[in-house]
Amino acid sequence: MARNIFWGISVTGFVLIFLVQFFWPWVLHLLWILVPYFLLGLYDMRFARHNVLRNYPVVGHLRYAFEFISPEIQQYFIETNESGRPYNRMQRNLVYARARRGLDTQPFGTQWDIRAVGYQRASHSLSPKHVAPEKARITVGGPQCKRPYNASRLNISAMSFGALSPNAIHALNAGAKRGGFAHNTGEGGLSPYHLAGGGDIIWQIGTGYFGCRTEDGNFDAEKFKVNANRDVVKMIEIKLSQGAKPAHGGVLPAAKVDEEISRIRGVPMGKDVLSPPAHSAFSTPEGLLQFVAELREMTDGKPIGFKLCIGRRSEFMGICKAMLKTGILPDFITVDGAEGGTGAAPLEFSNRLGVPIDEALIFVHNCLVGTGFRKDIRIIASGKVVTGFDLMEKVALGADMCNVARPMMFALGCIQSLRCNTNTCPTGIATQDRIRARAVDIETRQVHVANYHDATIESFRELLGAIGLDDPEDLTPHHIYQRIADQTELTTDQIYEYLDNGELLSDTIRPSYLADWTNARAEAF
Repeated sequence: MARNIFWGISVTGFVLIFLVQFFWPWVLHLLWILVPYFLLGLYDMRFARHNVLRNYPVVGHLRYAFEFISPEIQQYFIETNESGRPYNRMQRNLVYARARRGLDTQPFGTQWDIRAVGYQRASHSLSPKHVAPEKARITVGGPQCKRPYNASRLNISAMSFGALSPNAIHALNAGAKRGGFAHNTGEGGLSPYHLAGGGDIIWQIGTGYFGCRTEDGNFDAEKFKVNANRDVVKMIEIKLSQGAKPAHGGVLPAAKVDEEISRIRGVPMGKDVLSPPAHSAFSTPEGLLQFVAELREMTDGKPIGFKLCIGRRSEFMGICKAMLKTGILPDFITVDGAEGGTGAAPLEFSNRLGVPIDEALIFVHNCLVGTGFRKDIRIIASGKVVTGFDLMEKVALGADMCNVARPMMFALGCIQSLRCNTNTCPTGIATQDRIRARAVDIETRQVHVANYHDATIESFRELLGAIGLDDPEDLTPHHIYQRIADQTELTTDQIYEYLDNGELLSDTIRPSYLADWTNARAEAF
């Protein structure tokens, strides 16, 4: 047993040193090794919290040392190009290459298993088209919006200052300015670092109302007006839920809540910041839309929308019924997939709640088509978009544009060390440790952020032309093929149902939507 081995080594070592010291005095120096070994073993057997250390004194520490570096061992030596999670090596390397304007071509054929279930592809045309650069932009703003925003079809998704370091936020915003796209603040408030680069801002208002918060945590209209009416703030997004932790609220660990975070968010320093799971400014679908109207009025007509991860289908349909009842429409809806998440999230919430992005996107698109509102409301897809094909696929399924978060972190230098929730990010991105954060060179990384965006948009345009289209508006689910279990392919409109315009208002609603539509209420979630 390990305990007996420990005692054998200790006793034998002390006896041998005592006996031979008279002949070779230098052996006394071995006590510098033997005494700490002996004391550590005694401590392990008597006081250690781990069962392994009590039974395997000293040597048991090797188990925990290897466990500590196991993510690095897994990433560097075990995972294949396709097997890494949440993003595999091929995806990460593509972002790194495009961010640096490096070599993003591939030799010797595809490394994907193109016969695997779930594999997606498109069919090329023998008459490829040219897609004009302006087709990679789209106007956000419905009939009730006075100040529409001409947005890129690819923008930076919500990442808060606090979850990300000052340098990381500054570099993202400066990259957005350089590349002509928008930067979502996340729910942590509009910090000086979001404003430092001069890039267009989508200000996200979460349940904690950071940046427009009263002392007791409720919405403060006057504080909202000050920030929302800045010229760089182009759109306002109300966060109802997010893919990483739906129905939970944001989590900022106490280790990241320094004096500056405390001041910007209006929260106590050194304590976990837990946003409420629901808003206090409204509690019903009708209330949400009234809040949308109020924010639109306070910003003199800027685009106002909301973000959510789809859960109970009837609750989103309740919002659609509230649109019909009140006549108030959001200008955009951001659909967050259950795959999402850049910061801290409870394991079960991250792994087991929420609808994946493709199914959620199709559902939201169908609800808006079925109620006749689709033409007036933009849909933004957020979740696992890395390449130009991913962007094209989401637009084909029903999105107008996409937001990306983790690929933008890769462009900043993220290595997927999976320490975003510990404040010990080795690349200085997901930390409030100012020494670590200095690793993010703002001048270099803003260029990388813009490069990645531009290369992905260029890929999107080239792919669109390759399948014979010259306008993203012509993309349909019929253009995307997916391999299914019997080794055949179906187009996505054969896999998923797509509703007819106004179908939810008719007497012939499909059974897969009828029960949820019947249970939906504008008066309550």
